[in-house]
Amino acid sequence: MSLKAFVGATFNNDRIILLGVYMIALLFFTDIAFAKGDCPQNRNTKSAPNKSLKIESLIPANHLNIKAGESLYQGKAKPIACKTCHGINGNGIGDPSFESNPMPRNFTCKETMDTLSDGQLFWIIKNGSKNTSMFSFSGLSDNEIWQLIHYIRQFAK
Repeated sequence: MSLKAFVGATFNNDRIILLGVYMIALLFFTDIAFAKGDCPQNRNTKSAPNKSLKIESLIPANHLNIKAGESLYQGKAKPIACKTCHGINGNGIGDPSFESNPMPRNFTCKETMDTLSDGQLFWIIKNGSKNTSMFSFSGLSDNEIWQLIHYIRQFAK
């Protein structure tokens, strides 16, 4: 069989089109997988009350607490895992079927995260954020919220 006959038999027009569609899909999904949300994000989240802004964690940001925060973030937090909205890598790009306006917070943006006090994060996790898709995680203990904050802070390092 000649090369021309082999190529013609192997790569007919339908196969070339299908290969092109696969390549475009691969590039598109690779771009999504490694994308980062806007940095910095313009947000109008209400500020926590002054006394809440100043609170600090009573638990250390050690390996055990960060690991516990990761477990909560990636799946155990209720009513929904944080990764669903904020993304596995904390970039604000979560499950594509989840719609949010504004987009979820991008925890990988150091510029944004440096402006948020631990007290602000604690207050938002505990109470939710009005006019966003961030609802209250009031069922989490204070220690669990601090573990989450310690883990979330790791994304911007």
